[in-house]
Parts: sequence; structure tokens; C-alpha cells
Amino acid sequence: DPDEIRVLICKSEDVNALVWISFFYSSTHTTRSHLFVSPSLHTPAGHLDVVCLLVSQGAEISCKDKRGYTPLHAAASNGQIAVVKRLLSLAVEIDEANAFGNTALHVACFNGQDAVVSELINYGANVSQPNNKGFTPLHFAAASTHGALCLEFLVNSGADVNVQSRDGKSPLHLTAVHGRFTRSQTLIQNGGEIDCVDKDGNTPLHVAARYGHELLINTLITSGADCTRRGVHGMFPLHLAALNAHATCCRKCLEFLLQNGAAPSLKDKQGYSAVHYAAAYGHRHCLKLVRTQICPASALGHFLHLHSTAYHGHAQALEVLLEGHCEVDQGDEVGRTPLMLAALRGHTDCALTLLNHGASPRSKDTIRGRTPIHLAGITPLALMGICSMCVCVCRTPLMLAVMGGHVDAVSLLLEREASVDLADHQGLTALHLGLLCGQEECVQSLVELEASVLLGDSRGRTAIHLAAARGHASWLSELLNIACSEPPIPPLQDNQGYTPLHWACYYGHEGCVEVLLEQRDFRHFDGNPFTPLHCAVVNDQETCANLLLEAMGSKIVTCKDSKGRTPLHAAAFAGHIDCVQLLLAHSASVDDVDQSGLSALIMAAEKGRVEVLEALLTSANVNLNLTDQKGNTALHLACSNGMEECALLILGKLPDSALVATNAALQTPLHLAARSGMKQTVQELLSRGASVQVLDENGLTPALACAPSREVADCLALILATMMPFCSPCSSGAPSPGALLKSLPRQAKSTQGPRSPRDPSGPSSEGTTTENDSDSETF
Repeated sequence: DPDEIRVLICKSEDVNALVWISFFYSSTHTTRSHLFVSPSLHTPAGHLDVVCLLVSQGAEISCKDKRGYTPLHAAASNGQIAVVKRLLSLAVEIDEANAFGNTALHVACFNGQDAVVSELINYGANVSQPNNKGFTPLHFAAASTHGALCLEFLVNSGADVNVQSRDGKSPLHLTAVHGRFTRSQTLIQNGGEIDCVDKDGNTPLHVAARYGHELLINTLITSGADCTRRGVHGMFPLHLAALNAHATCCRKCLEFLLQNGAAPSLKDKQGYSAVHYAAAYGHRHCLKLVRTQICPASALGHFLHLHSTAYHGHAQALEVLLEGHCEVDQGDEVGRTPLMLAALRGHTDCALTLLNHGASPRSKDTIRGRTPIHLAGITPLALMGICSMCVCVCRTPLMLAVMGGHVDAVSLLLEREASVDLADHQGLTALHLGLLCGQEECVQSLVELEASVLLGDSRGRTAIHLAAARGHASWLSELLNIACSEPPIPPLQDNQGYTPLHWACYYGHEGCVEVLLEQRDFRHFDGNPFTPLHCAVVNDQETCANLLLEAMGSKIVTCKDSKGRTPLHAAAFAGHIDCVQLLLAHSASVDDVDQSGLSALIMAAEKGRVEVLEALLTSANVNLNLTDQKGNTALHLACSNGMEECALLILGKLPDSALVATNAALQTPLHLAARSGMKQTVQELLSRGASVQVLDENGLTPALACAPSREVADCLALILATMMPFCSPCSSGAPSPGALLKSLPRQAKSTQGPRSPRDPSGPSSEGTTTENDSDSETF
């Protein structure tokens, strides 16, 4: 209302202030209207009096909102011709573009405001100005719902009818998208190129065929459009019509194309014909129309029509193809028949259609020898046939159905008396596979048909072992009840002597451990001497270890494996402090040694298990002077392996007299620490009086032991002897440098360096290797 505007002006309101307006466009014009923030001049865009008032008060006639729209854009969009004329008379920039590159002429054409378009053209608006995407006003007029007259004005004013956008689309392409066949005639009559292509190679005929505009297709074809020109992916207009079927509309498109010379047997770059696309997408009417035009020889291709239709599950289209008496069992490049593909994808209707037309359920592919029945086991589809057939990997359809968890298929196969205890090449039965894959319903069906729970695989593992290993506590309980229903209870040990309790403890399945310990026969350790307690602590399964100790008592902490290692050895080796503390709480002996002479403390020091070592050092009466078979103490091994934290912890517990202890290679901890570059340890040893003159079996002092090779050590000795030629022997009896020089070998025929701490006579890791160790997969 002009009066309200005057009141606001009197109150010193800024006429150029930005305000939200929700009524910028009328209800029929929805283009971004709710997103505009416009100057007040935009608000009364349809009221000439208000515009004149605001202009007289100094409102900017070229002000813009946040998207770059000016008052001229607003008036042009709404068709306010009087306002447009007033703004033009004020010399506004007629070709001012918004943030999208659109001028007032673009906006007017998009909204079909033909009177505004005529006025703007008369005032000299650029009829060919592109926006940010390369679209001109003519593109907008070609696509707009009400832009027919706008297009006439533009064409008569010399607009380029063949101008292309950045993606290569001409105005004729846009008429093809929206089916504007009258406007397409206008463009063609004014020089529009019928077969111009966009960046994908599509002509307007391709576009019209894709969207199913039969009138426009007729217009283009009668005007001379080329039906055999390739577009995107080398496809012809007929391919696009078959691919994007629009029922009756698509049928008309195909009829136009076929009647005007489109060859239905032509194929795109992938080798697909129109029949392929119609079949693959289940367009039955299109398929009927094009199938009759293709000779039988052309039905062979990269992917057969029957195969494509069966794979995508279009049963009605499949029936159309089968009416042509196709070879129903013909294989593709890897020997798969249509029935195999239908079975693989679980398309029951297609499978039944093929079976009714004589497809064989026994045919095999050429790669893995699978039949349709095997492939049906991979999906919920169940096919009838002989169900105990095996493939090259010796897995039956029942096994595949169980692995996939397809209960219906399993039930049907079992009804057909499929053998439940057949094994694959690894000795795994359907029951084994069901437990491994966690398919409980399938397992229930197999158990109800009395599948054997004691049959072992190639490694001797029964279904009970696998239930324990996978943590299926409820199934473990049921399988144990079945196995123990008739005494005596069989020895449940696999080929390595592991029982279900070993497996449950190793993987930390507490529920399974509890189930097994409820059985009296499992409350003692049988089988492999690497006991379930070893398995629990070596894999940091503290809860399972605690369950074992509670059920069997603390005496089990003294059990040893075949190499004399206790559970404490295993926990220390792996560095699991919680398990170590649990075993120590149950009076595990810290000084027990294995067959290699290694105690738990020595193992912890060698492996650098600092927390474990600290816990063991705080134990009462721990013996730090124990040695392995090569004479190495815990300190020797810590220094040999560069475990400085461990070495410093041990030094804190050792008396000074123990620092000169030598191993079988006559090496002291100082030799080994210096060799390993352990600066803090060497400093600590020297500060506590460790001798620097002790010779190892190679005649090397700790200083010479640092040399990387024997030759370097010899050179270092020569330099030391030259530097101190007048030094006399120490009072301790250690040789002088001169004596050391004389002791050097005359010539070195071997390039072997100083004996490494890891040489046979040095510290050993024997007892911790895994070679030929059947006691544990980890320890």
C-alpha cells in the first residue's frame, strides 16, 4: 500500500534495507521464491505507484538480493510489464545477470512472460547471452511450459538456434527433453540442426527416444533425423527407447523408429542390441516388438537375451523369448545357462518358467562345475533335483544352502533326502559349516535329522569343537547332551589332542567354558599337555582362566606342557599382566624352568615385558641367578635383546657381585649391553664397578665387543695399543694393550665378526621358537 510506504519513509526507514519476502512470486511461480532476501523496492514489484514512490525517495534501481536478483528480474519474472517499462525508462542495466548468470530475459522466458520478453527485446536485450552453464534465453524458452511465444520472439529477433550450452545441448535438445514438438518445428524451420550432438554424442532424436515423446520423434524423423547415429555408449535411439520403456508411449516410439529404418539388430559398443535392453529390464511389449525383427543368428552376443532376462528376473519377458524356441540350455562364455543365473539370483518364477520349457537342472558351468542346484543353495531359491551332487570342491547343495542360511532351501533339500553327513575336501560336513557360519536355524534342521555330532574334519575337529571355538554355548550344550546320551563318552580330541575346552579357553568364550565345566568329564585336563589354562593365559583370556582355577583348584597352575613350560611361562611370554597376577595369586612358582632352563622371569626379560617383569621381581624369593642352557641370566638376555627398561629393573634387584657373571661365551652383561647400544644400562653397570677388562671367548673386552665386525675390532685394538704404548698391566691382572695386540690373530681367513649374542654359544631363545611346535598355534 503506498500510504503504508509513506508512513515508513516518514519514520526514517531505509528504503534500501534488506527484508525477507515470502510473496516475491505468485503461487504459479515457485523458482527459489522462498530463498530471496530483497530490497524493499522488490516487495511492491507489481505496484507501479509504490515503485515510483520508492524511486523518488532515492531507492537504488539496480540493488540486488543475496542471489543477485535485481528489481528488473523480479518484475520480469512476475510479468509486471508496467514496472518493467518504468525501470527500463530509468536506464537500468537490461542485461544485468544474477548469481547464476541469468538476465531478466532469461527469467522472463523461463516463466513464459511473452509480453515482458517482447518489451525487453525491443529495448535491446541480448537475445543470445549465455548464463553460467551456457544456456541462453532461447534454451529457457524451448524448455519452459509456457515459452512457445517467447521462443517465436527470440527466433524472429535473430537468436542463434544452434547455440550449445557447456554440456553441448542445443535448444532443440531441450525441446526433445520436454516433448515440445511445436517449438521443435519452429527451430528446425529456422535452421536448427537436427542431428547436432551434445558432449555425450546424443542427438535430439536420442533424447526424445529416451524420454518417450512419440510426437517429437515423429517430427524429428519426418524432418530427416538419422536413426542410425550412435549416442552415449554407442547406443542408437532404438536402444534408448527399449531401455527406458514408457509402456504405450514407448511402443509408439519403437514403431516410429522401426518404420523409418532403425535396424533392431544393431548393437552398441558393449555388444548389446535393443532386444538385450528390453529383455534385461523386463519391457515385455518392447521385447515383443523388437524380437520379431531380429533374425535368430543375431540372438548370440556378448550376453544372450535369455541369460540377461533370467539374471534380472523378468519372467514375463522370459516367456516372450521362449516363444521363439530358443536353446534353453545354451551356456554363456563360462558355461552358465539361463537356469543357473535364475537360480543364482533367486528368481523363482524365472526358474520355474525355464524348467517348464525343458531346462536341465544337471547342467554344469565350465569353471567350477556347479549346477543350478548348487547355485540355488547360495540363495533362498530351492530347486528340485538330485541333491547329493558334488562339485570340484566337494561341497553339496545342502552345504551351500546351510552356509547361506537359507532355511527353506535346506528344508527342501532335506525332504529330498540329501545326505547330511557328506564331507567336503576339508572333511567339513553341513553341520560343521552351519556352526562355522552361525546359521542356527539350519543347524537345528540338521540336528533334527540326526546329523553326526562326532564326525571329525580333516583336522579331527568335531561339531562340538567348532561350537566351542565359535562361542555357540547353547548349541554346545545340546550337542554335548547328544554325544553323552549313550555312555561311554567318546574322547573329544582333535588330531593335535586339543579338546573343546582348549578351543573355548583359547578364544575366550566364557559361556562355552561354563557349559563344559558343568560336565564332570571336562573337569580335568586331557589331550595335549598345553592345557586349557595355557590356552587361556597365552591369549589373555583372564575370565576363562579364573573359571578353570575355580572349578579345578590352584593345583593346575603347576601343569607343564611338552617342553616343560607352565601357564606362568605362557602368560609371561605373551606379556599379559592380568593373567600373570592371577597365576601368582594362586601360588604359581616363579622359579620353575622349562627344558631350556628358562624361567618365566627370564622369558619376560628376553621379550621386554616390563609390567610382567616388575610383577615377577616383586614376588618373594625370586631367583635372579637362574641361567638357561647357555649360561644366560635374565640380565644377559635383557641386554642381548636391547630391553633397557627390563635391564634397569633387574639391576635394581641385583647385588654388585652378580654384575660380572659370564655366560657360556664368557660374555658379561656389560659386553652385551655395550653391543646393543644400551647407554643407560652401560652407565649403570660402570657406576657399579662392572669390569671393562673382562675378555670373552673371542678375546674381546666390552669396548671391542661394540665393533660391528672382527676386522673393526682388530683395528680398534691396534689403535688402542698405539695410543697407550707404555701402559703396564693393571693390578687386577688384566692384559695391557700391548699384550692384547700380541694376542690378535696373525691373519684373518674368515670374515666372521665377533660372536653375536645370538650365536649358538651366546644367549638363546630356545624354547620360545615355534618350529615344529604342535603345542600351540601362538606360543
